[in-house]
Amino acid sequence: MPQHEEPAGERGIRLTWRRSSYSTSGENCVEVAALLDHLGVRDSKDPDGPKLVFSAMAWQNFRSQVKAGAYDRT
Repeated sequence: MPQHEEPAGERGIRLTWRRSSYSTSGENCVEVAALLDHLGVRDSKDPDGPKLVFSAMAWQNFRSQVKAGAYDRT
């Protein structure tokens, strides 16, 4: 899984952003970073842009729904 470490932010927290090893394009991905009990998500095309933060449980529920096909286009 490719990783990108960003410098410590204003709160002194250094995050390591990861993207799926299935991603073939360097800038067309969603990247995730583990926080204490949350998960950060950002668009690799805009690494300085907004980030979403999910609780670990919310992220797990989302992943389960994606794997089950809940968001597949038909």
